[in-house]
Order: sequence, then C-alpha cells, then structure tokens
Amino acid sequence: MMLSTGEWAKMKSFTMMPINNECPYIECLYNPMAKTLAIIGKTKKDTFHMIPKLDENGKPTTIKHHPDETKQQRVAQESYSEYYITDNKEIKNFIQNFAINHEEFDYEESLNMPTMDNATKIANGPKLILEK
Repeated sequence: MMLSTGEWAKMKSFTMMPINNECPYIECLYNPMAKTLAIIGKTKKDTFHMIPKLDENGKPTTIKHHPDETKQQRVAQESYSEYYITDNKEIKNFIQNFAINHEEFDYEESLNMPTMDNATKIANGPKLILEK
C-alpha cells in the first residue's frame, strides 16, 4: 500500500491505497478526531440496512397518519468488511508493515494531533456573553 495525504472533517489526515492486486485491502482512512485507522478489506459480506420504502415511481412512501415520516424496509446489501485499529502503537505497526513509503511520509503528524472529543469541541466552541 502507499500512504497519501488526506483530510478528515477539515483536519489533515492520511490514507493508504493499494499498489497491486495482491493487497488484501481496498483502502485505509485515518480519523484524527477519534484516533482510529479504518481499514476496508476485499472480503464482501451481506449486511442489513434500513432504507426508505419506494413506491412504483421510485419515490419514498409515507406513513398513512404521519405524512412527514417515510416507511422503512430492511434490505440485505453486500458490503466490504471493515476493521478498526485504535491503539497508536498498533496503527504505526500496521503502517510500517503495509506502506511502502512509510519512511518518507510524515504520517505521525496526524497520529500525534490532539483528540477532539465532544467535550473539547464544546469547551473550545463559540462563547455566548450576556450583558445586563
């Protein structure tokens, strides 16, 4: 795989892409806010999803006495397997084992960014000042 610069929610990040067909993964995405490396594998599996139920014209059908709500249906869809690594040391190990350019690419800049959990966002968010 090869590391490349990416963006996650307007934060600098990185991605990994396969360089040949033998690679067992489709792509890897790093979420700097959650400090998680998401890995998309080539293995496909059926998973169930709730999607809007459509009428014969392809428009979502509404619930009889609740016109603002649409009917839902459970549908099996084929999707790729996903893996998540949350430990910083294990993320580095994965990158060093799979990325051919891990020595030249500065992925640690994203790994070392401070986390942005909801409490931090609220604490650093807009301040409301009321005057009497």
